[in-house]
Amino acid sequence: MTDSKLYIYNTLKRERELFVPQHAPFVGMYLCGPTVYSSPHLGNARGPITFDVLFRYLTFLGYKVRYVRNITDVGHLENDADEGEDKISKKARLDKLEPMEIVQLYTVAYHDIMRQLNILPPSIEPRASGHIIEQILMIEKIIEHGYAYVSEGSVYFDVKSFEKDYPYGELSGRITDDLQSNTRELDGQSEKHNPLDFALWKKASPEHIMHWPSPWSEGFPGWHIECSAMSAKYLGETFDIHGGGMDLLFPHHECEIAQSLGANGKQPVRYWMHNNMLTINGQKMGKSLNNFIMLHELFSGKHHLLEKAYSPMTLRFCMLQSQYRNPIDFSNKGLQDAEKAYEKLSGIYLLLKEMNWDGTSINPETEKTLSSFEDECIDAMNDDINTAIVLSNMFKVSSVVNQFNTSGKTEGVSKENFEKFKKTYCTFFTDILGLLPEANTAQGNEEFGKLVDSLLEVRNEAKKKKDFTLADAIRNTLSKFVTLQDTPEKTNWKYEKKK
Repeated sequence: MTDSKLYIYNTLKRERELFVPQHAPFVGMYLCGPTVYSSPHLGNARGPITFDVLFRYLTFLGYKVRYVRNITDVGHLENDADEGEDKISKKARLDKLEPMEIVQLYTVAYHDIMRQLNILPPSIEPRASGHIIEQILMIEKIIEHGYAYVSEGSVYFDVKSFEKDYPYGELSGRITDDLQSNTRELDGQSEKHNPLDFALWKKASPEHIMHWPSPWSEGFPGWHIECSAMSAKYLGETFDIHGGGMDLLFPHHECEIAQSLGANGKQPVRYWMHNNMLTINGQKMGKSLNNFIMLHELFSGKHHLLEKAYSPMTLRFCMLQSQYRNPIDFSNKGLQDAEKAYEKLSGIYLLLKEMNWDGTSINPETEKTLSSFEDECIDAMNDDINTAIVLSNMFKVSSVVNQFNTSGKTEGVSKENFEKFKKTYCTFFTDILGLLPEANTAQGNEEFGKLVDSLLEVRNEAKKKKDFTLADAIRNTLSKFVTLQDTPEKTNWKYEKKK
């Protein structure tokens, strides 16, 4: 299906573009991963979920995808600045641990959260600390080409020299004159020729824990250089898709472009994708507002803003309800609405998975609704990965599936269309959107389902023997856990949360 015309919004061009891989059917994509110094928070989930769906969909289309997601474990200073303390070093000092203990602790926590959200692992997950040599070699090339300078053992990218040959600020739409006028001289910036210059390598102070030898000093790489060096190593000097949150547009991704052009003379990325930001009850998420929700708090319900716990699949569904470039506001009402909607579509998936065609007639309206489902979902995904429309299409067909379940027969649709619809719905629900029935819901539990089916068989036998006392007792007991619906052929059941 590689001839499918996928359009994505290219942040650099500020318009939707037809996606044409550089080396079809191979696609290279890179997502800026976490700085592993704390537990993942709510905002850390949207980028991975967005790129996970993109990864799944490109694979569905038939592409061979190399997906790289980095781990930042060195060089990311506080407040994304060129001065101050490394975030991981600071955490290590406060907790009296080795920096790599901090890295391992929070990398494991991050991977556990990704697993709970059903996010597929990337093809490659490189760490910045494991690619110091590659970063040093890239810095040497930038210096050689005249776009960086050494100052007191540190190396800085020279924005003014770069602008003589290339534009700076195209991705974020920034103008350097405006940036210059809004930048005040700060303590510690005296090493720089210009306040807009950014660190490629920093000389380590005596108290700095993590440092490596280099041609310029014993020090550590700047934050931005790691992504440029590692993406070039694993995806080439120019690759297809680079993504991240809108907060990374400037300075991080802008600096990546400058570094890659400065070292290799090539635009590093053909399509830039940026997911929008999250708010909590209409406010920007921040520690000062006391509304910073960690993902483990969301899943446990242990946060003062949360009325209850919300499952990982509820969160995933909630984020997929909006197209990735639209902002999302989180509230208890929004999460609870998403929870109900997810349970409804999950129930449709589980019903459909067990259905087999047994119709005897064709209803033109039903036939049209189900036959157009696949094209409508693919059209939505091809329109800049619009998962919100896919979910809307799933809700549209849910009434048909419920009608099948109520009547006990798949009337009104041909066998060919039913089988195609069933396969498409299940494929989009699990393989593309990455949604799964909750492991702790009764209908999603295989053993519970077998128990319900067995009890229903006993009840049916009791009814045949006119033992209505036993039949009613079984029905009354099961009704405490599931919803039962008797049809002429059989009794259908569906798990629903009971109040």
